Amino acid sequence: MTLSFFDQFMSPSLLGIPLMALALTLPWTLFPAPTPRWLHNRMLTLQNWFIGRFSQELLLPLSPAGHKWAMLFASLMLYLISLNMLGLLPYTFTPTTQLSLNLGLAVPLWLATVIIGMRNQPTIALGHLLPEGTPTLLIPILIIIETISLFIRPVALGVRLTANLTAGHLLIQLIATAAFVLLPLMPTVAILTGILLFLLTLLEVAVAMIQAYVFVLLLSLYLQENV
Repeated sequence: MTLSFFDQFMSPSLLGIPLMALALTLPWTLFPAPTPRWLHNRMLTLQNWFIGRFSQELLLPLSPAGHKWAMLFASLMLYLISLNMLGLLPYTFTPTTQLSLNLGLAVPLWLATVIIGMRNQPTIALGHLLPEGTPTLLIPILIIIETISLFIRPVALGVRLTANLTAGHLLIQLIATAAFVLLPLMPTVAILTGILLFLLTLLEVAVAMIQAYVFVLLLSLYLQENV
């Protein structure tokens, strides 16, 4: 039976029950919980240092009003990294390769930044739709273009994350299949292909972390325009 390369992106099910919910809740069980002790273990200390550095770098350009989003951004960052990294393990499923999930994360958060801008500073928020000094004849066209670009932002967030992870997983499966087929025919070429597969896996680990960071960074930039 020949399987399609895209079968790995299908949501798995057990006894007819989709396991998407299990895949989404699993990362939360991996985070160490804080303890009442004065001295924490190494894992918790490393996690707290990472969250602190990430929040500091991400919220540096934001005004104090945007610092309320620190917990949300840090949690979303860790959540996406965990989902992306778990998907690289054998016999696992990557929920972030589903466009519906990524849009479900991107659209509400983007809409929240827009609503905050409209509520707190409606003049400035609407001013982004029309650059200063625009000729009179170009005003309707530019307003339409800027409005379309505004509504494309959440779609771009979801598609970027989906496309990068899907392309990486497909490339890994293609090279792994080639190495498996070439092993009995040309062992030397198969070994070189296996080395390439190992390097590509390391690159995919970096991509999984970077894409989670880019997702949250773009959300912070959208928030920066509205606070």
